[in-house]
Amino acid sequence: MQTSSHPVDERLPVFKLFALGMQHVLVMYAGAIAVPLIIGGALNLPKSEIAYLISADLFCCGLVTIIQSLGIWKFGIRMPVMMGVTFAAVGPMVAMAGNPGLSILHIYGAVIAGGVFCILASPYMSKLMRYFPPVVTGTVITVIGISLMGVGINWAAGGQPIIGKLVDGVFVKVPNPDYGSPLSLTIAAIVLISILVITKYMKGFIANISVLMGMVIGFVIALALGKISFDGLGNADWFAFIRPFHYGWPQFDIASILSMCLVMIVTMIESTGMFMALGDIVGKKVDDQTLAKGLRVDGLGSVIGGIFNTFPYTSFSQNVGLVGVTGIRSRYVCVAAGVILVAFGLFPKMAHVAASIPQFVLGGAGIVMFGMVAATGIKILSKVDFHTNRNNLFIVAISIGVGMIPIVAPTFFAQMPAVLGTIFHSGILLASAMAVILNLFFNGRGSEEDVNRYAMAAAQSSDH
Repeated sequence: MQTSSHPVDERLPVFKLFALGMQHVLVMYAGAIAVPLIIGGALNLPKSEIAYLISADLFCCGLVTIIQSLGIWKFGIRMPVMMGVTFAAVGPMVAMAGNPGLSILHIYGAVIAGGVFCILASPYMSKLMRYFPPVVTGTVITVIGISLMGVGINWAAGGQPIIGKLVDGVFVKVPNPDYGSPLSLTIAAIVLISILVITKYMKGFIANISVLMGMVIGFVIALALGKISFDGLGNADWFAFIRPFHYGWPQFDIASILSMCLVMIVTMIESTGMFMALGDIVGKKVDDQTLAKGLRVDGLGSVIGGIFNTFPYTSFSQNVGLVGVTGIRSRYVCVAAGVILVAFGLFPKMAHVAASIPQFVLGGAGIVMFGMVAATGIKILSKVDFHTNRNNLFIVAISIGVGMIPIVAPTFFAQMPAVLGTIFHSGILLASAMAVILNLFFNGRGSEEDVNRYAMAAAQSSDH
């Protein structure tokens, strides 16, 4: 019998594959279901539709993970990589959801277009990276985290302060009577404290799933207090396929597409660093051709996501860390994890339970997750030279200031043409454009030798 020449290609016994694969699934599960919960809430979708988004997301997480780890033609890095929805895309998608001129179909159109752009750009990533040094990517990721904090804070208070309600057959906006209730704030605080305690006092696998454990604790408390509604669970199917274009054919908005393409560039930079770090962990060289195959799956995953009613995909850093912790280098472990995720996505009742998590429970976890996104950006900025090049201070200061405009002054651009609404209402897009322009103005184009340094900085700092 022919044996593999590299541990990455080792085929393990089925039971061991399942156990190790399930561990990978549990590590990334909270992050995997978070984005559909966020976007579903921003779109004011009913619980049944949010459950559908979760099922679609789990299904696509598994499918894209299998492609990335197993490899198909020119797609797939063929290393142990878990794929999940990138948080970098949440900000622009929330902005699209808040634009009355756009719908979920425009989100999917932008996701598909961004995926195509990523597939086409992946072989040229080494050249694009010179325009996105740490001073740019760190600023952009910081603004993404700041933009998302409002979502987590409102969750902790029990939802949006203003909600839609049917009054005499007319849909009107009224104050949310439960917003900021002591119960909501208390349970959100318990979730947050539980995450911190688990992170500090637990080790290994349990510490890695601290966010998931905190949400479980909050869910159990809310359930005991009668604050969980399982309405519709009985009507949910035990098994159902994920239908492509469930909400209709995607629609395309130029500004939304531009915003998503910028997100894909940031995602590719993060993935580049992640793949290089993983190559070191498993002892396999990542050359330009291998890198392009891995990055193509970021793009292909986004195209698949847009078709199957979900969102852009990227490699999950916590699972790369898990490979280092366990020492298990076989890519077939992640293939097995992908199969498990696909199976999870085909059971709507499981997604319906996840969609029943109250927003105040999500709030405690959201403050941690979104705060970590901002902290990741700050961590990247810590590698920037502010001492001998004070121009970098101007790049960060002005870019963050411009990115804050839609957050602190939503009507600032109210009199601008409506066609530019998506651009001016996205702090992330404004900050990205300003950071790139100012970096070119002050620092010019990066050199060839800077590229690998940028990638490794992204790998060391990235956290999904």
